[in-house]
Amino acid sequence: MTLLPKAHSTGVLPEYPLQQARAWVDPGHSVILGATRAETRIVTVGEHGIILLSDDEGRTFRQARVVPTRATLNDVAFVNAREGWAVGHEGIVLHTNDGGETWLRQRVDTTTDQPLFSVAFIDSRHGIAVGLWSLALRTDDGGAHWTNFALPSGPGKNQDRLNLYSVAGTGSQRGLLVTAEQGVVFVSSDAGETWKRQQTGYTGSLWTGLASPSGTYYVAGLRGSVYQSRDSGESWRRCSSSTNSSITRLVADGTKIVGVGLDGTVITSSGGDCIFTVTRSPSRSSFTAAVFDKNGKAVLFSKDGLQESQRN
Repeated sequence: MTLLPKAHSTGVLPEYPLQQARAWVDPGHSVILGATRAETRIVTVGEHGIILLSDDEGRTFRQARVVPTRATLNDVAFVNAREGWAVGHEGIVLHTNDGGETWLRQRVDTTTDQPLFSVAFIDSRHGIAVGLWSLALRTDDGGAHWTNFALPSGPGKNQDRLNLYSVAGTGSQRGLLVTAEQGVVFVSSDAGETWKRQQTGYTGSLWTGLASPSGTYYVAGLRGSVYQSRDSGESWRRCSSSTNSSITRLVADGTKIVGVGLDGTVITSSGGDCIFTVTRSPSRSSFTAAVFDKNGKAVLFSKDGLQESQRN
């Protein structure tokens, strides 16, 4: 057993046991909770610290060689073909600079039950990670140091304890979008230095959000709720999603927006519309993540692993 030396990063504990991710006999059927592209490579993360890599557009996957955790990983983000970050339970943050082949631990905190749900970087130095009970972390040095910060609180009880479910870049050079409980979103235009708290008009949890290349914001969550903003989050309108199934992840490819969710639900919109069409996978698996392959197919993932590729 290797021990992690004392570090200066916020939340890293001295002499924390260093375990490698569980080796998986059939990595294609492991629990997948997050996925992204590292240019030509697809990278996924999931339970037991498992990180999977595909260099053939999702047809086959292999396990990353070195992953120093068995904690469940919820999300992953890359800024180029080589450099990326993954986050998950135990407040863990992992970093790679070789396309996901090997990973190093940047942060962990087992003193409190606050998993990180999502991570986004706007460049190789500036990143945000968010999680349970308003846990929000920022780095300005590529993750060598992570510091806690507080998002704006609203009126009422426990408004400073909202669960923060996702963070995404908005397409502008320094823009970020965070989704939370109670229909709340947070928007930053300066790499997370300052934030605006905004209400979508919804009262439930928003599990995912993104900005299209044209700058239109979309957020989605419980009971098929999807909202759109064309003015950087200042105002929102509810979209027609054609489903009551909760949406777990939104992804964009040009003007095409795809959402995946529970009960095999896939919703699709294009051209900036606020109207989605819905299909349902015969497997009825609850989808957790999606990425687009080079041909515009949505590669879908669930808690049962890789599910299928869908042409929309």
